Amino acid sequence: MARDSIDAAVSWGIATKRNDVFNDMRFLPGGTFAMGSDKHYPEEAPVHRVTVDAFWIDAAPVTNAEFRRFVDETGYVTFAEIAPKAEDYPGALPHMLKPGSLVFNPPDGAVNLKDWGQWWEFRFGANWRHPNGRGSWIKGLDDHPVVHVAYKDAEAYAAWAGKSLPTEAEWEFAARGGLDGAEFAWGDELMPGGQPMANTWQGEFPHENLKLDGYLRTSPVRAFPPNGYGIFDMIGNVWEWTSDWYVPKHPADAAKACCIPENPRGPREEQSYDPCQPQIRIPRKVLKGGSHLCAPNYCRRYRPAARHPEPVDTSTNHVGFRCVLRKHETVRPNRYDVTDADLRLVSGGGYGLEDRVASYTRHAGGWAGVRPPPSHLSRRHLANWGSALPR
Repeated sequence: MARDSIDAAVSWGIATKRNDVFNDMRFLPGGTFAMGSDKHYPEEAPVHRVTVDAFWIDAAPVTNAEFRRFVDETGYVTFAEIAPKAEDYPGALPHMLKPGSLVFNPPDGAVNLKDWGQWWEFRFGANWRHPNGRGSWIKGLDDHPVVHVAYKDAEAYAAWAGKSLPTEAEWEFAARGGLDGAEFAWGDELMPGGQPMANTWQGEFPHENLKLDGYLRTSPVRAFPPNGYGIFDMIGNVWEWTSDWYVPKHPADAAKACCIPENPRGPREEQSYDPCQPQIRIPRKVLKGGSHLCAPNYCRRYRPAARHPEPVDTSTNHVGFRCVLRKHETVRPNRYDVTDADLRLVSGGGYGLEDRVASYTRHAGGWAGVRPPPSHLSRRHLANWGSALPR
């Protein structure tokens, strides 16, 4: 890593003997910015000032090649590769209790946009190695973002890499690229001069993708220009996990400058449960950035302020992640140095999981899902949709 990064690490109290941890990360000085938007979806409001400290952030989402290295070195098994347990999915048909994940499957023509089951399918065998299910591969996609990662999968990778997942405030600060208040990460036009600036959907979603940006599904993580901070793919391509629990509204702006929140970490876990299904107490995290499936006629969330809830038990082929490193965080000199704290981090607790994992290389059981927002499905649909899904 560069000499100035080493000096900054020392001055910040970051303990590291590894010279690769800052590779391909961008240093952001932090500051106060206007978070959220009052112009679009209600969950983005109100605009409120937030302060974040300086931090490093990955220059691009974690790729298939990077995730493969993690799996090769640890033997880690992702959530999508583990068969759901019957006790965690009451009412699920037995033949549906197989490993799999949610895959976008476009219909032949226009459909009711309120019925997301028209384009989402739980597909057996779908996982990060097989993004479209059995028979599909990631060969030739090393520089594409890894997908089919549930929240704990992303958290496990971050722990292995000696990093963390970003808070929503950190993520949005980075996405804005210094353009405080701008509509998009690059300015106020979606396609300035007709030039696509990110991998999003052009045409009528979900059946007509005109591919004006050159891509039908995911794209290489550096296929489009970086933002003002030199960070790639903050918008489009894949949604990205953040560490914040989701609530459908931001807090009000501080009345005085002295009261502006510093390094907010979001609400409490119990506040993130879906109020429409109080009997299913599954927490949800905030996703940011939109994806290649965001379209003007359906999901205009290809903006820094946009946010979306995702149940922690859910993986899809349009959700990925990136990592950050903060002041005073300790970077282990060897990725094999796994502590009890790491095990607690990966195993989580509750949600139908075993209380602890037997090793760092095996993810524990499964969650019962939750009714998702319109552009997502949860594994709970194993129970609700069992007979309609492929055998």
